[in-house]
Amino acid sequence: MAEKKNLLTREGLRKLEDELQDLKVNRRQEIAQKIKEAREQGDLSENAEYDAAKDEQRDIEARIEEIEKILKYAEVADEEEVEQGVVNFGSEVSILDIDMDEVNTFKIVGSTESNILEGKLSNESPLGMAILKKRVGETVTVEAPDGNFDYRILDIR
Repeated sequence: MAEKKNLLTREGLRKLEDELQDLKVNRRQEIAQKIKEAREQGDLSENAEYDAAKDEQRDIEARIEEIEKILKYAEVADEEEVEQGVVNFGSEVSILDIDMDEVNTFKIVGSTESNILEGKLSNESPLGMAILKKRVGETVTVEAPDGNFDYRILDIR
């Protein structure tokens, strides 16, 4: 089975590459030093610092592996070659939650880099899928377990 492509923005790709570099160059060295210092304390069977450092090392190696897999299947969306006037991958969109009378602004990104607290909405989320290829002024309805929610697109950048 073919591996699913990880759609990323240029910014998302750069952040992952920077994180990977930091993990490989800096964090690996830091954790190796912590392990060395913990070993020097003697008996490893009752050495909490050693156990904590080994756990941290496992976490770092797992994150390195995760990022390498994401990057292996990464596809960077060309944000310059998109249809103008509609919501695209990489667009920044202001929408009105009609029921709550609340305006929110999101950047449409891939699921790998989505983070609603940072205003990054996945193109694969129900709202992301509903607003893709829509224009300013259009209203969309998102079906959710709690009911239907209506949104109006106010601005696309």
